[in-house]
Amino acid sequence: MNFLTGEILYFNKPLTWTSFDLVNKFRYKLTRKLKVKKIKVGHAGTLDPLATGVLIVCTGKATKRIEEFQYQTKEYVATLKLGETTPSFDRETEIDAIYPITHITPELVNQVLPTFVGTIQQVPPVFSACKVDGKRAYESARKGEQVKLKSKMLVIDELELLECALPVLKIRVVCSKGTYIRALARDIGAALGSGAHLIALQRTRIGDITLDKCMSPEEIDSFLDTIKIEVEEENK
Repeated sequence: MNFLTGEILYFNKPLTWTSFDLVNKFRYKLTRKLKVKKIKVGHAGTLDPLATGVLIVCTGKATKRIEEFQYQTKEYVATLKLGETTPSFDRETEIDAIYPITHITPELVNQVLPTFVGTIQQVPPVFSACKVDGKRAYESARKGEQVKLKSKMLVIDELELLECALPVLKIRVVCSKGTYIRALARDIGAALGSGAHLIALQRTRIGDITLDKCMSPEEIDSFLDTIKIEVEEENK
């Protein structure tokens, strides 16, 4: 493998790690292995710290393909808790409101979920990297400032109910670039006449890349020790 001219690697991002944490860990180990001071390393598609799963990492000239991977279809398995909301729509922030759930039945859930399949409008979470007046929305949100984001058009290709153990739902979502599963949880809760937030999220696929093709951070050392590394310079 030639990491300077460019390689594409697949990782299973752990819980609580940022996407940049994983990139930085791999870059550090890779530069030490190659005995170089720096090398281009980037990821294709951010995962929130409280999400796990498929993260594509590119090195060298392969970083030019990052946008290509970002536009590929993604699949997630999401676990929602009904009846409670948080400002971030997940467990990053504390519960800010309680809603009724006694009216929600499995039949109602099965009626509501299909309404989110297809082309929809979605307002991103204020706790997100979306920019407002040149600032990241989460920077303002964490300071308690009011943030207003515009809705965006996106596509939900599939939405399948995997488990219904009220007040908890587990769903499988196949969607386009730019979909916030946290915002989808919020909207599903509202459509059910209640509230909801994410309590777990796993990205199971990007394009054809599935979890079984991914390595964990703990496997980086053994991976670098067992592969054949070429040292041709990036600019040759």
